[in-house]
Amino acid sequence: MKSITLSLLRRFPLRTLDDADGKNERGVVLVVAGSRQVPGAALLAGLAALRVGAGKLQLGAPREAAIPLGIAVPEALVATGNEIARVARAADAILIGPGMSSTSATVLRARRLARSMREDATLVLDAAALPAAGVRARTIITPHTAEMARLMEIDEEDVRAHAPDVALAAADRFGAVVALKGPTTYVAADGDLYVHDGGSIGLATSGSGDTLAGIIAGLAASCGDPLAVTLWGVWAHGAAGRRLSRRVGRAGFLARELLAELPAVIRR
Repeated sequence: MKSITLSLLRRFPLRTLDDADGKNERGVVLVVAGSRQVPGAALLAGLAALRVGAGKLQLGAPREAAIPLGIAVPEALVATGNEIARVARAADAILIGPGMSSTSATVLRARRLARSMREDATLVLDAAALPAAGVRARTIITPHTAEMARLMEIDEEDVRAHAPDVALAAADRFGAVVALKGPTTYVAADGDLYVHDGGSIGLATSGSGDTLAGIIAGLAASCGDPLAVTLWGVWAHGAAGRRLSRRVGRAGFLARELLAELPAVIRR
């Protein structure tokens, strides 16, 4: 088991952006997220993707949220309905799940989008879309403890007690990179295990997981290596939380406040 530190991350370099790069070269990310009850998940995840360097953002959202999201995130194209499948074919990374309703229809939709992706694109599954894992290679999943328990059909206490082994088992079962979130986060891929416990209690707040998923998807759009971007995403999320903890307090900062910290964290 290896600790996720800056020293480790030097072995997983991100793609260096060239001054001549256009927004397409920096990566196109599609975030399919939100519901009538939680439309803001799409905003948090999408802005996180832009803040870590993705060049072009597209949001797949419920029809009733399309106009508010388009106004709140003028940088993004907002697609609804069948338009989402059309824009998905051009994406370098697709995130599905934050804030979506936990229904069989959500999972079916995620599977259909996953099958329509370019072979070299990266899929990130979070929250309600997690049961779609296993449909394709180049997949990253980001469950918390309760979601992992449902996904692996085991008791949540067993996940807590044996988190490293469960993360490894999930990575093997679904052929994916796994980020099992919690006070200590475990990243598993191809039999290797990495651990990060350098976060902050303040990260245990609404929207924090949506932000993490967006960070990973944004990095995947420009870098492409699923393990590298997951390790960097987990570290950057924790580093942003630590910066806010020092300035604001151990708890009480908002998930949206993480966004402004990300460019400086990634630049480091």
